[in-house]
Amino acid sequence: MKIRLADNNLLTDSIVDGEGLRTVIWTQGCSHNCKGCHNPSTHDFNKGVLKDVEEIKEELKKLKFQDGITLSGGDPFFQAEPCKEIAKFAKSIGLNVWAYTGFLFEDLIKIEEMKNLLNYVDVLVDGKFELENKSLNLMFRGSTNQRIINVKKSLKDGKVHVIRKYDNIKKRKKEVII
Repeated sequence: MKIRLADNNLLTDSIVDGEGLRTVIWTQGCSHNCKGCHNPSTHDFNKGVLKDVEEIKEELKKLKFQDGITLSGGDPFFQAEPCKEIAKFAKSIGLNVWAYTGFLFEDLIKIEEMKNLLNYVDVLVDGKFELENKSLNLMFRGSTNQRIINVKKSLKDGKVHVIRKYDNIKKRKKEVII
């Protein structure tokens, strides 16, 4: 199975794409067209590189000191099936999985293929980036409308459970000892 990526290489050691030390998989393709998107080069569905999912699994096996992977892009839910296979494998080797999407959780669970990917995602950042709601005081998201969701709990309960500990970076700064 193939996946279209924005770059041939996985980005390791990220600390801004989810909690902990992460490896980011940048998918290619997005039609949300968010004004002010920080990654417009990932929008074209025909650009990027095709890569075999098995190659990505081999790369994940070699990772050291990573807490998890992050599926970003573009929008990984436009390639839900190969992303599901990657997320499922990541979970099997002890990595947690974050995913970013312009879709809302409530819409993803209505589409079987997308819901199947959600079954292997721990944390979802959902919603389109909104330039008018941009804030530098947020952790792991760009605008105040976006939610950081505990996926397992939300799927189990049938309602969205937002993780509040990431709501405001200014509150967290007080916890840092310099």
